[in-house]
Amino acid sequence: MRRFGAWPAWVFMALFFAAPLAALLPEAFADGGSAFGRLFGQPLFLGALRNTLLLGLAAGTVSAVVGTCIAIELARQPAHRRQWMMTLLGLPLAFSGLVIAYGFILAFGRAGFVTQLLAGLGADPAVIGSWIYSVTGLGFAYAYYLIPRVALSLYPVFANLDLRPALAARTLGASRARAFWDTVVPEVAPSVLASGCIVAALAMGTYGTALALVGTQLNILPLMLLAQVSDGGSDFPVASALSLVLMVVCVIVMGVGDVVTRRRERGAVGAGH
Repeated sequence: MRRFGAWPAWVFMALFFAAPLAALLPEAFADGGSAFGRLFGQPLFLGALRNTLLLGLAAGTVSAVVGTCIAIELARQPAHRRQWMMTLLGLPLAFSGLVIAYGFILAFGRAGFVTQLLAGLGADPAVIGSWIYSVTGLGFAYAYYLIPRVALSLYPVFANLDLRPALAARTLGASRARAFWDTVVPEVAPSVLASGCIVAALAMGTYGTALALVGTQLNILPLMLLAQVSDGGSDFPVASALSLVLMVVCVIVMGVGDVVTRRRERGAVGAGH
């Protein structure tokens, strides 16, 4: 296992990351990289980049906050109750993007039951029903299946959290909130940020739910890329350049969480020595 156990992972990375990337690079940089000039010159590109970043930040923030609260509650539950709660949390991960999009349309669309309920309370159904088709509404739909990812990944952090520093702070006279802020938050913040960055990158790169929910009405990079590689697209160098730009954006977002986590680990090792 020590000698050959990593080979399946390397083969997987070579087939599904290195090989596609090696195919994109020559196409994107053909003709001296003029494809990037045509891409950046498109009037919709900057708007798509802004909407993609906003979508990722909205979905990542909501998922990180709600997922952290659920992870804390999971860690507090007894084993028998935690088991069925984790089973329920895993259900959204089994749904396809089409099912999720259709469910949100039935609930929050222009004729959705939540929209009609709010309309009965005096809200404007046109305003409420159009919200789900915006960037923030799509981020809310993404959070439906990103929250379980955060909660299930952070549960071990809170389950194995050492509460003795917090108890010591309480013994020395700190309030519950101050003890939590000074001892627990610095310990779990890097893990929460890393999970938030991962799901934000997922929200930026996925397109299935967006395509099923808003079609081509929303200008984001994944749907812009889909338009470039569909039957109507013909400029494949621009599509390759757009793929690389989207990959770089997602890598940067995930890298932020990775850098913070590594700094925290190095700090913990240095404090231990």
